[in-house]
Amino acid sequence: MTKAYAPPKVWKWEGQKQGRFTSTNRPIAGATHDKELPVGKHPLQLYSLGTPNGVKVTVLLEELLALGHSGAEYDAWLIRISDGDQFGSGFVAVNPNSKIPALMDHSTNPPTRVFESGAILLYLAEKFGEFLPSDPAQRPECLSWLFWQMGSTPYLGGGFGHFYAYAEEKQQYPIDRFTMETKRQLDVVNRRLADNRYICGNEYTIADMAIWPWYGGLVIFDQYGAEEFLEAKSYTNVLRWAEEIHAREPVKRGRMVNRIRGESREQLRERHDAGDFETKTQDKVEATD
Repeated sequence: MTKAYAPPKVWKWEGQKQGRFTSTNRPIAGATHDKELPVGKHPLQLYSLGTPNGVKVTVLLEELLALGHSGAEYDAWLIRISDGDQFGSGFVAVNPNSKIPALMDHSTNPPTRVFESGAILLYLAEKFGEFLPSDPAQRPECLSWLFWQMGSTPYLGGGFGHFYAYAEEKQQYPIDRFTMETKRQLDVVNRRLADNRYICGNEYTIADMAIWPWYGGLVIFDQYGAEEFLEAKSYTNVLRWAEEIHAREPVKRGRMVNRIRGESREQLRERHDAGDFETKTQDKVEATD
């Protein structure tokens, strides 16, 4: 029998194991090393990784470009969190919380920094006047769902995902606790989508872009290898919605940007031009090495 853990009176950081994240997690903020961020040719500079939080922003940018907003052209730079890139001085200057994604908008004077994925979605939606309802009743609904995602998903990612997929030792109590909450959240979305095409009704918004990479990921991408465990496909309304969104070409492109896992033809590790999707995916990069 495993000995019960008795917390000390004062917790001290002693390099406690955290699975694959042991080397990157720490109880203090700030930079660990000096490293300036690169700046490309476009006003919008994105520093990110193709995780669900990163995908939210690249999907929105690709959707804006598909609508003809040339000002949404962007450079997407890869931040390898496993290597500690998020603790470089340049990145910390853009996001003092050292989390991806982070955005610099050089179209303003001085340049505007925006961090936290929900804030970036809202900033870009307002900047370009798209994917955020103007109706005084629908706008709060959209923002409510956007912030629902921001508040709920840590239980999915940092809770369920960590203990189910990443923790070195599987423990029933945390897995049960966070599985219950993840399934409750899936049920919240499933019930909402029972009578609505999209999260906010018939209009596709930043709320969908925020929720889709996480909850859509559970039902169509087998996120955390947990599709069967969670009976994810039983949430049929979520499944229908997730597949419809995934069929959108801007969504497919957005999901490729800053991606470092999966099929090489679906990885565009850095994006600096729309043509990069045709010429610089990882399969083509590897073919020329």
